[in-house]
Amino acid sequence: MRSARLIRERLCDVPVQETAELVDHVPHVPAELPAAWAPIFDGYDTAEAADGERLADALTKRFACPAQTETHEVLVTHAYQVAWLVRHALDAPRGMWLGTSYGNAAVTAIEYYEGAAPTLLLYNDMSHLPSDLRWTGFGPGIRP
Repeated sequence: MRSARLIRERLCDVPVQETAELVDHVPHVPAELPAAWAPIFDGYDTAEAADGERLADALTKRFACPAQTETHEVLVTHAYQVAWLVRHALDAPRGMWLGTSYGNAAVTAIEYYEGAAPTLLLYNDMSHLPSDLRWTGFGPGIRP
């Protein structure tokens, strides 16, 4: 919520609203996990996995569709939720969200129009950050 407040201050007091769909959660637990990803799900039970799926479906239903009138929304959320929205925009299988990497404070933009497929305009852009703050989650040798 702190990040959203900072953005609101820079964008002339635009409305800020907290929503459950943007809370950090695992959006989908594949039936067959790649061994490298298994530790992410260590300790998840079926109820937590079902709740994550429910939140992920609510996220796409609420935000991954054309609006009644032209609107511009900034979603301040976590990497998993961004990965889920990008996966949805690309019409990729549900498990594909695991294969995407997002940096801290990165910007991704997706455009939705009635009757057209979503358009991924910007993906994981960190050009607004100084180079020492651009982080992908990989080791120190790998930088965007």
